[in-house]
Order: sequence, then C-alpha cells, then structure tokens
Amino acid sequence: MSKKSQATADRGKEARKHTPTFLLELPLQVNEGQAARLRGHLEAGRQFYNAILSEGQRRLRAMRADPAWQAARAIPRSQKQERHAAFLRLREHYGFSEYSLHEAGKVLRISWLAVHLDAVLAQTLATRAYQALNRVCLGRAKRVRFRSRGRGLSSIENKRDDTGLRFVVEPAEAGTRGYLLWKQDKLEALIDRDDPVVTYGLDRRIKYARLIRRRASSPQAEGADREGYRYFVQLALEGIPYSKPKHTIGQDIIGGDLGPSSIALFPREGEASLTQFCEELEPDAQELRRLHRKMERQRRAANPDNYDEKGRIKKQGKKKLHWKQSKGYQKTRRRKAEQERKLAAHRKSLHGKKVHEIVAVGNTVIIEKVSYKAWQKQYGKSVGLRAPGMFIGWLRRTVARTGGTLIEVPTHSTQLSQFCHGCGRHVKKPLAQRWHQCACGVGPIQRDLYSAFLAAYLDPADPTPSCAHYLGYWEGAEARLRAAHERLEQRANEGQPLPRSFGISRAGARRPGSPSQPTQELAFLLTRGRLKAWKDGSEPPLL
Repeated sequence: MSKKSQATADRGKEARKHTPTFLLELPLQVNEGQAARLRGHLEAGRQFYNAILSEGQRRLRAMRADPAWQAARAIPRSQKQERHAAFLRLREHYGFSEYSLHEAGKVLRISWLAVHLDAVLAQTLATRAYQALNRVCLGRAKRVRFRSRGRGLSSIENKRDDTGLRFVVEPAEAGTRGYLLWKQDKLEALIDRDDPVVTYGLDRRIKYARLIRRRASSPQAEGADREGYRYFVQLALEGIPYSKPKHTIGQDIIGGDLGPSSIALFPREGEASLTQFCEELEPDAQELRRLHRKMERQRRAANPDNYDEKGRIKKQGKKKLHWKQSKGYQKTRRRKAEQERKLAAHRKSLHGKKVHEIVAVGNTVIIEKVSYKAWQKQYGKSVGLRAPGMFIGWLRRTVARTGGTLIEVPTHSTQLSQFCHGCGRHVKKPLAQRWHQCACGVGPIQRDLYSAFLAAYLDPADPTPSCAHYLGYWEGAEARLRAAHERLEQRANEGQPLPRSFGISRAGARRPGSPSQPTQELAFLLTRGRLKAWKDGSEPPLL
C-alpha cells in the first residue's frame, strides 16, 4: 500500500471513532423567498424518502416470501451463528441492507430531485427509511408510515459539516454570527450571546447540522412564514453538554421506585419523598381531551352517513369510508396538534427538572428493571402522558455524564414489593394493597416508599435482599419514611388531589374549602316554549 493510501485509510479510521455528542438548537431568521425554497427542498426530500421506503418494502416482502426465510426462522435461537448467517445470506441476496438502499438512492435521485437533494442528504434519508423497515423486519413494528403531502417531512440532516447542508460561524464586530448554508441560501441563526449554553456550544466542533421545521400557532405568529411554519437548526456538537452552576452533583446513593404515575425516592442520608410523577401535566391533558371530543363532534356532524343508528362507524369490509373534513375540524385539529406540541415540551422540561433534582442528591441510583411496554397495555393513558421510559433514559444519560451510574436490578430476584426485611419472607400483595404491614412488627409503611428503602441498600453485585443487610439501617430509616407519609397526609388534608396508588384516603381531597354549604348553580329549563330559571337549591325541579 502506498503512503497516500495508508494516510487516507488512517484518516478514515480516525473519523470512525465514537465521541460524545450533544445538541444545540437555534432559531433561524427566514424571509419568504428562503421559506419557499426550503419548502421545495423538504417536499423533494419527502418524495425521495417515500420512493426509498417503497423500494425497501418491496425487497422486504420478497425476502419474507422466500421459503428460505421460514427455514431460517426455524433454526433454534440457541444456534446464534447459524441463525445469523442464514438471515445474512437472505439480506445480501435481496439487497435488504442500509448500503443497498444507498445504491438504490443513486438511481432514484435523478432529474429534479438531484437539484434539491445532495448525495449525502439522500444517504441520510435512505438510512432513515432502512431503520424504519428494519424495525418491521425484526418484529418491533407492524408497518412503516409513508409521508403524506399534508404530513410532510419535518426534518432533514447531513452526515458531516464540510459540504451540502452545513453551519458556519463567522466572527463579527458585534459578536459571533452563525449561518446555515444550503444550496444558494444563507440562513442566519438568532444567537443569544448572553446565554452561556449557546456560547459553550458554539465553541465546540460541529459534527453535522439538522434542519427542523415546526408548525407555529398561526401564520401571524412571530418568526412564522406564510404557511405557518418556523425553522430551526440543530447542531450535533462534539463533547458533553454544558452544566449550569445551579445543577450541583451529589454523592449519595438513592433507591427509587417508579410507577406509572408516582415516583418514590429514598437516599441513604437525605429526605425520603413520594410524589406524583409529572403532576403539572394534568391541566394540559384535560385541554387535550376537550379538543379531542370537539373534533369527534365535528367529524360526526360532517359525516353522518358513516355512522349507523347506534352511533358506531359502519363496517365496509376492505372498502374505505370517505371522511369529509370541515374547516372547523381542520382548525380544531391544528389547535390539538399545537397543544400536543406544548404538552411534549412541558413533559420534557419536567423530566429534566426531576432528573437534576435527583442528581443534586446523588448520582448513583438503584431501581428495579421493569418493562415500560408492558405498562402501556395496562396503564396506557398514564404512561402516554408521563412517559416514564423516556425519563429513565434521560436519568441514565445524566448520571453517566456526572460519573455515576443507574443500576437496574432484576425484579425476579429482588421482589422488593413482596419482601419484608424483618422476617425475610416474600408475601405477594395485590396492587390494591398500598401498605406493607407484617406480623413480625414491621409497618405499616407505604408500599412504594418501602420498596425505595429496600432498593437503596441493595448490593449491585448480589441484588438479593436479606434480613441481616437491613437491620443496621432500619432504625434511622423508619422515621424518615413516616415523615414522608405525614407530608402526604398534610397535602390531602389541605384538599390537594392525590393518586389512589399513594394509599391515602381521598376524603380530605374532596373536602370543600369553605365550611358553609356550597351554593348550587342556576339551572335553566325550557318549559312550554318559555325560559325559566330555577333558584331554589333545596330540591331539584320537576320536569
């Protein structure tokens, strides 16, 4: 090998090194001409993505129809090498791989598509399509979703920052200025020079840039184009994210018990707590439910022929029903989409706040490993609203960045909700039983708090709980557990609603704020064509 080829190979090896990555998002200042060109680029990307997805789906179906596919599935999972080799031969034969779709993209990126999309951008779209198809191939998804014209393509990204879609930072007299370059457009980013997060990020090496398009509340919103979209740039930067001075790092060990709607924490030296997980999201969810009911009423009013006499959607077999969408329905749908975007942003903010609160106490967290997908089947609404799996992922990344670790112990060996450290017995409890009370004298203690206490003193090397392991810690821990429960009782007595999983009577939450009898609202009745008002609150009117 020549020296030049050797140097090229060495540079390729260096480029493949994995380094930490974090994101920095900046809003873009876009005029109407630039916005129109961006819409054209994204529309071309949408059509190219659908074409790659269709080609990949055709190859996947042909591969699954081959008898060799069933033969490969019949190989026992214990024979990993033989099973992997059989599936690999099928993928190579039918061209179902990421790089095969890259080659297909070279053929599809012709004519006007090549004017809008660079070769590297086409590769990233092909990679995105392959990842969606591979989830179907592995059984992790049922189908792929093509991008409709109304749904559109909301983002597009590059693979490097030296060609095509890229971000450049230019020093200026008034301060640093940044621009997103794509084709002939130079889109200026709005940079807050007083923000330490932005200043820290722009000093790091840029790996690649991603263009994001989000729908604003209306075309009249600040920074929106005439179609009602805002544009942002996300920079993938090398290194770890900026840590604000207010976010301190503790050294304690914390035991946790996360439920669909609650989180119990017990540090070895700090204060125990049991709180409702993402409690502030409830008003947002109520507004979302009201909009969903309004959309259903508008949909029924515009399509009365699609429902039977009992109000159910008619079954037409394989024939699809035609649904009309009124302007009021489309307006409500846009409001609902905006509300969902706000709810997701609020949830992300609450997750980050809770993660930093935990890390401020300790950066070693011990919890039980649970299946959040199984939770979705049993607690669908609560899991969809609060996203506990996303929260655990954020917590894992944060504690790892601070030098700590998130330890997930298996539930089949710990069984913390069934174990009693006083006698060492495992007693199965129904979910309705929210208190731990044993005949050996331990309890009554709130169930989630007790599980968090047991998790805090587990040995990660041997996560099996034992009586001798907890006897030295229980005397000081019992008072902290009871103090956490007393704080919850105080909240209930003040009239604050609490989840039933806390095991606290809801009578206090229903208690009215005033000792006087609440006055009834006026009820208006239509009798014989005349409107009358009922003001007597002693008994209901006779209809």
